[in-house]
Amino acid sequence: MPIHTALPMTTVTEDVGWLAAIDEAINNAFARPTEIFSNIVFFPITIGDVSFPAVVAWLILAGIIFTIYFGVPQLRGLRVGYEVVRGRYSSKDDPGEVPHFQALTSALSGTVGLGNIAGVGAAMALGGPGATFWMIFAGLIGMATKFAECTLGVKYREVHEDGTISGGPFKYLPIAFQKMGSIPAKILTGIFAVAILIFGVAGGNMFQANQTFAQVQNVTGGADGFLGSAGAALIFGLVLAFLVAIVILGGIKSIGATTSRLVPAMGGVYVLACLFVILVNIEQVPGAFGAIISGAFNPQGIAGGILGVLIVGFQRASFSNEAGVGSAAIAHSAVKTRRPVSEGFVALYEPLVDTVLICTMTALAIIIAGAPSLQAGIDQVQGGGDTPDGVILTSDAFATVIPWFPIVLAIAVILFAYSTLITWSYYGLKAWEYLFGRGKTAEITYKIVFLFFTVAGCVLTFSQVIAFADAALFVCAFINLLGVYFLLPVIKREMREYLADRKSGKLLILGIEKDELQSEK
Repeated sequence: MPIHTALPMTTVTEDVGWLAAIDEAINNAFARPTEIFSNIVFFPITIGDVSFPAVVAWLILAGIIFTIYFGVPQLRGLRVGYEVVRGRYSSKDDPGEVPHFQALTSALSGTVGLGNIAGVGAAMALGGPGATFWMIFAGLIGMATKFAECTLGVKYREVHEDGTISGGPFKYLPIAFQKMGSIPAKILTGIFAVAILIFGVAGGNMFQANQTFAQVQNVTGGADGFLGSAGAALIFGLVLAFLVAIVILGGIKSIGATTSRLVPAMGGVYVLACLFVILVNIEQVPGAFGAIISGAFNPQGIAGGILGVLIVGFQRASFSNEAGVGSAAIAHSAVKTRRPVSEGFVALYEPLVDTVLICTMTALAIIIAGAPSLQAGIDQVQGGGDTPDGVILTSDAFATVIPWFPIVLAIAVILFAYSTLITWSYYGLKAWEYLFGRGKTAEITYKIVFLFFTVAGCVLTFSQVIAFADAALFVCAFINLLGVYFLLPVIKREMREYLADRKSGKLLILGIEKDELQSEK
């Protein structure tokens, strides 16, 4: 997921007056509304000398409560989720559009992204190595949140006559809020849909397109290279939009098929680079872990002491894996299954891979590399300066061990950004359908709008629009988690029945019988 506070938007409009004028006019128009809206959404809670957004506390609290309520599903659910992904309890005739693995990779492609690269670097500049400890902890409790919301996404989904699926918060929130009355339920769900749509069309889309172009431009000579002109940016944007269109016009089946290949590929490229740095300096790994653990409880005044470094870690993790926002439940709802909680167990792997695995490997590589820019970034923050560019800190750290790593990073960023683009196109489409209804005309209209913003993201910045969209995304967290609280008993009942059937062998028997029946037909 994008982290706009860590990555400055890049534009090539400085030398084209009319483009710069459009960009400046739109940013100026959105500046004041964005400031007001952001102050509301990210309303700060202050404890001592440390302030942090209330939405972060809301996400953390939910993760802790869900972990306790469901009996720590992070421990006993991973094996179940692994069996489900392997298809042990599945049948070809289960309702849905994509297999469990493709549903998982589709959701992962929306969360695994620049936040894992830039977010870790920025977090360490703000909170030192100890921030990593709290990122890991936040990822672990976020697994319970993903379990809950993704189970509901499948439980209350709608299977249409053509076999397509509409699911996620758009379906379970009206049921969760029905005790308040039909009007409040429609209003709250409508606000959720508008917020997801705003971010899907403008925030994630434009930001990812912009950063993709920026990285490619950087490794091809920068502003003086062949991609240094506004005309080149427009052509690049059109090509990127075409590549996105090839996938999104095919719907979730096409997205799932693409991400099932793309996510392992992009993750593999990045993880291999991390492993190379770690293995070359294997003797430094114990010391790196020691710095992470000691820094979590003895931060030496960085970011406001222990509480400050804890909040930095939690905030970066929450903004990275999207646990509680409700977006992932949209992708998971398309899964082929008859038992909703089965996909909840699969969803446990999202924060595990996104935050616990990839973010930790990034942090270890940065600590081991010991690039001077990291300490300079920490000193800059301690001196009251701005947070340094996280992706540069990560790139510099890797370059000390792998001189050609910036090229690898550029490839990883392109893959991360592309996968996030196509996944958020699907999330935005489901919000569009909730607001304007289903239909071919409505769907084509949405996709044209989405692709327009993809091109615009390469040519312009619209930074205030994106900041507004970023705030809108976290409106979803307040509404989504409130709805999940209302439906906790439903999830627990589904979980108990499913685990009982698994223990008795009923799940395996049913899966075999369904496949045999299908083959006979």
